[in-house]
Amino acid sequence: MEDKKMLEDVPNSVTRRNFIKGVVAAGAVASSSAYLFRTATLQGQPSAAGAVERLITLNVNGQDRRVDVMKQETLAMTLRYKVGLTGTKIGCDRAECGACTVLIDDVPRYSCSTLTHTTRGQKIVTIEGLADAATGKLHPVQQGVIDEQGFQCAFCMPGFVMATVGYLKTNPNPTRQELAHGISGNLCRCQDYDKILTAMMRGAEHMRNA
Repeated sequence: MEDKKMLEDVPNSVTRRNFIKGVVAAGAVASSSAYLFRTATLQGQPSAAGAVERLITLNVNGQDRRVDVMKQETLAMTLRYKVGLTGTKIGCDRAECGACTVLIDDVPRYSCSTLTHTTRGQKIVTIEGLADAATGKLHPVQQGVIDEQGFQCAFCMPGFVMATVGYLKTNPNPTRQELAHGISGNLCRCQDYDKILTAMMRGAEHMRNA
């Protein structure tokens, strides 16, 4: 009888669903408050040495993006799962295959071995940022891939394209051998290197004629 009376005393508005909603909302408020005061000093003392800001701004494909990252988080993980740019592939996840290659200040880098927080203040370009944003026109190297149908499964294609774009900034008129050496840090699991190189050379030609 006492248990029944206790249940009757609970207001009808207090349901399990509302209770869970309240807990989630309280957690969100607490989390947001932590971000707001993360850079603030405590009793006049600066943040601990070596502390890493979690809520940071990244410049990705010409846009500033505010992202919450862990101090050990890689750029590949951030781009794919926080920013939603899934063109950056994660293959080996140990800086060997090059599928995750992006440009950081015009230099090709393996994003799977680059900590996100180290890229603040730098310009990051992914495969999604190569085409002309206004017209949708593909980058010359991307067009070269289409012209030559240079890939089979194309999982490694974004990495090869980004590596080639970065290399052509330093050598816009390479020989086939020079380009092969310049993008040799990228691997293709289909092993169709001859077609890939032909496509990249066509892209280089398009860039010179642009």
